[in-house]
Amino acid sequence: MSPLPKHQYDYDLLVIGGGSGGLGCARRAAQYGAKVGIIERTPVLGGTCVNVGCVPKKVMWHAADVREKMRAAVHYCQTPESTKLPEVDWLKLKEKRDGYITRLNGIYERNVKNDKVDYLSGHASFIDRNTLEISQGVQSTHFHAQAQSDLSVTPKEGTRRLTAEKIVIAVGGRPVLPEIEGAELGIDSDGFFALEALPKRVAVVGAGYIAVELAGIFHAMGAETHLIVRQNQPLRTFDSIIRDTLTDHMEHIGVQIHKHSQVIKLSTSEKGPYNLAKPFPKTIETSRGEKIEVDCVLFAIGRKPLSDLVGCDKAGVRLDSKGNVIVDEYQKTNVDNIFAIGDVQGKALLTPVALAAGRRLSNRLYGGVKDDKISYENIATVVFSHPPCATVGLTEEEAHEKYGKELIKVYQSKFKAMYYSMMPEEEKEPTGMKLVCWGPDEKIVGIHMIGLGTDEIIQGFAVAVKMGALKKDFDDTIAIHPTSGEGQ
Repeated sequence: MSPLPKHQYDYDLLVIGGGSGGLGCARRAAQYGAKVGIIERTPVLGGTCVNVGCVPKKVMWHAADVREKMRAAVHYCQTPESTKLPEVDWLKLKEKRDGYITRLNGIYERNVKNDKVDYLSGHASFIDRNTLEISQGVQSTHFHAQAQSDLSVTPKEGTRRLTAEKIVIAVGGRPVLPEIEGAELGIDSDGFFALEALPKRVAVVGAGYIAVELAGIFHAMGAETHLIVRQNQPLRTFDSIIRDTLTDHMEHIGVQIHKHSQVIKLSTSEKGPYNLAKPFPKTIETSRGEKIEVDCVLFAIGRKPLSDLVGCDKAGVRLDSKGNVIVDEYQKTNVDNIFAIGDVQGKALLTPVALAAGRRLSNRLYGGVKDDKISYENIATVVFSHPPCATVGLTEEEAHEKYGKELIKVYQSKFKAMYYSMMPEEEKEPTGMKLVCWGPDEKIVGIHMIGLGTDEIIQGFAVAVKMGALKKDFDDTIAIHPTSGEGQ
């Protein structure tokens, strides 16, 4: 590709935020020959996903899964000397997990360097539509550091200004805490990864996938686990086969779900200052009059965009009422040289979505692919619960609303995976699968599953849904036996 034309700016492209979306955008643009800088306010690249999100979470899910398999070994006649499970060395596990994340951080830095992207460490905020001011960044991604904007704007050696023809906002989001008495005694999902010991008693507050995943990890590791939800079930936006099956199973294995309940106060008899990395006794008071004694309270009640930290108003960039940057289908804001990708724009808050949006934006801006954009329809997603859940497309309820109940046909099956054939009934995890079909041709508009292996199974089915597969296409495909996937 021929060199890009010279102009009066320091950079062709500046990307604010070194997470998955920002990195994907910056590296792809540089590969096309653009002069690119990426600005990250925390000490490491990778964003939420790599540092305090999907990646370390999946490591902990694997740790919990290994523990469950140790429990299953006795039923496969591989009896250990003692059937009692060993204690979890949480601190050692944390050290190994953090070491893995540190290696990933190094890989990201090398990739950026190899692609000749300038890596700028610091906090960026708009001066105008083409100018950013860079000051000292934060020192940690844990313990609400991302939620406190004052931590990020304390210049140590002054500030500097950089200009760019185009700017991408990719700063992501942060977890929020409730506005209740004693909220500072709890941690958020960032704080989970700073814990230095497994709490004996823990309460997770929230009904979304983060709450469900972390509650599942705590319980599988041996903690007395409470899940506090405002309505009657977690995962309320998921299909009923997932909601109902998971709720029933979590209660069956001993997770205490407090339904129609909200935390109104936290208190402790301990004297401050408090080290939230270590469990200590706390009392939860709920709207139902309950008092729950725990050693750790984790709030997973939602996230908000970090748009407030970059001074969007100085560049004239519009935000919605929740602080999300408003963009069109091409990730463009109302300011024609400023774009936004990833969680900061409030749609499909998933790492692969941010990465794809960033790369396609650069394809369009610098690679000559004029109409390249992502589709937000039929994006597969997984909840790493116990057992895992997977979904793509419309729920049964959404399909009824969109197409009318009379045009929707549903096929579903429930069974126990062969893995559990050697186990007593009370230790078997459920599997459930549902196809949501529309119209006389029975086009598949939704697939929903829960059970062992569904987190991997969904990927192939997502391709089929994206391609417009019909129920007949599934029927005409000879299944692999014996697998759980043939149940679909």
